[in-house]
Amino acid sequence: MANIQNKTSDITIAEVLFKDISTLIKQSRKRVALTVNQEITLLYWRIGRTISATLLKNKRAEYGESIIATLSRQLTTSFGRGWGVRHLWHCVRTADIFPENQIVNALSTELSWTHLRELAAIEDDLKRIFYTELTIKERWST
Repeated sequence: MANIQNKTSDITIAEVLFKDISTLIKQSRKRVALTVNQEITLLYWRIGRTISATLLKNKRAEYGESIIATLSRQLTTSFGRGWGVRHLWHCVRTADIFPENQIVNALSTELSWTHLRELAAIEDDLKRIFYTELTIKERWST
């Protein structure tokens, strides 16, 4: 009888341990995902800001188009997929729409890169602010 109680007690302890450790793992994974998302968002914003600042110095649209195409090829060769011309222009537009580092830093803790990219496509400032706040408050997916 005592042996059965010990096995039951061991199972209960094992279940509690599993539950506690599972919670720790899930919390850690969530923090890692948030950190990765924030870094990616800030990276893309910084890339856009850097490209925008460089292209503005030259003030020629056709120059920008060819530079972005060349840059896209070079980045793809060096870092793999994901550095297409369209993506780089999204980076530029997002950096132009959200020019303040502090704002992007704050938004990146609440929103993903995809959120910011989509919000940057809204031309009306008032609508963009409205949808940004609503997206954060309602935790909208993209």
